[in-house]
Amino acid sequence: MEKLPFKTIDQHQDDIIDAFASLCGEREVMLDYLIDLGSALAPMELLYKTDNHLVQGCMSKVWLMEVEKEGLLFFQADSNTAITKGLISLLLKAVSGQSILAIAAAKFYFVEAIGISELIGWQRASGFSHMIKEIKLKALSRLAQSRHA
Repeated sequence: MEKLPFKTIDQHQDDIIDAFASLCGEREVMLDYLIDLGSALAPMELLYKTDNHLVQGCMSKVWLMEVEKEGLLFFQADSNTAITKGLISLLLKAVSGQSILAIAAAKFYFVEAIGISELIGWQRASGFSHMIKEIKLKALSRLAQSRHA
């Protein structure tokens, strides 16, 4: 089998699971890790921090936009809170630069595997599921556009 030149969504998810496993389930350490991930997220240009790019259903403000290049989707995102910024960073690590079809079909199993709901509470977990939904909707929308083109 030929080696892929990049990691798949599942390989990124496995990396996320491994990273969290190394934190030994210590809540404070895990939250600090999320905050660190968020602080390392590439800054989003101000022109994209508009209501058009706002993810609905999140307690915090989360902006998400995508650019398609040669059948691949690249995402930019930001949030006004540190932990939420870390959460969106996890998602972008898994999906940014992946094919539209792969994103549309992705099952985000890392969420349950790392116990995100227990870590961040039900309100943030609900917002996190809205982020996932928005990423999937963006991919599905692009897929539908390409089929009608």
